[in-house]
Amino acid sequence: MIAAARRRAMVARVRAEAFTRSADRRLDSLLVQAPRVATWTRAADRRLNRALVGAWPRLARAGGRVRAVVAPWARRLGRRLRPAGVFLLRRLAWLERRLLRAKAWAARVATRAGAVLTPQRAICLTILAGAALLIVAQFVDYRAVEIGRQGYAGLPAAEAPTVSAETAGEAHAYLLVPLAVLAGALALAVLRNEQRRGLGRIVFALGAAALAVALLVDLPAGLDASAESTRFAGAEAVLHDGFYAQIAAAAGLMLGGALLVLAPKAAARYHARPCRTRTSLLGRGVSALRRRRRRRASSRARATRRGSRRRNGAVSAPASPR
Repeated sequence: MIAAARRRAMVARVRAEAFTRSADRRLDSLLVQAPRVATWTRAADRRLNRALVGAWPRLARAGGRVRAVVAPWARRLGRRLRPAGVFLLRRLAWLERRLLRAKAWAARVATRAGAVLTPQRAICLTILAGAALLIVAQFVDYRAVEIGRQGYAGLPAAEAPTVSAETAGEAHAYLLVPLAVLAGALALAVLRNEQRRGLGRIVFALGAAALAVALLVDLPAGLDASAESTRFAGAEAVLHDGFYAQIAAAAGLMLGGALLVLAPKAAARYHARPCRTRTSLLGRGVSALRRRRRRRASSRARATRRGSRRRNGAVSAPASPR
């Protein structure tokens, strides 16, 4: 085994030496051919330069002929197109001025709207919109029973006949109407006095109650078609837009109440003020230098600025000899 290992190591060493010798021979041959390659490249460079020098007068004469033919037409075309170019550039300048004015007007409007429509007021308006939607949803059909719905599945122009349509308020005796009115009144109270953000908890509770009524009362009653199934074949109860409007309104009330409670106190003191001063980089640097703290003076300088204390005249002035 030891002899076999030595034999394999010797074979690998011999192969490595042969490979290095062949690589040296190839490198030597390339170095020998390098001066020839340089000579060939210099000769090709000289020939190309001679060809370009010989062809340059011809190219110059051809360019002059082309310029002599094209230049008059180019000048005429330029004179014809100049009014159109001037008109186009003036229209672009006019459009740029109008866009800049529109941008300044939009900035002013956004600044004033931001000063009026604070986050607190926006939340209150969201609650009012949710309360109004909840009231409107009580007078919209929230369920109906369709007869033979499966037979009209492939007919886009025809709809299945419906019976026993019922509004959302009829399912729970219009209980959500006073609830929505109360939520709107609380939103108006917070809108009038923005410090009453704690009323958002009551609004959230009212929204949760409306959602519970819609899911626990309206949903089972809306999907119940037992009374009509005995009268009609293929009767199926479906929910209409009134039910989903109730869900959306309740979710809006809950969201508005949660935002009133969780909104930071800074939202109540929010005022949008436009920045009318344009500060450059140099101005920022100067402002930073002005805000830098002054160095504390040394003890000797403080003593010089402070001066000596006031002394009584009888103590400070020595008595004159008499």
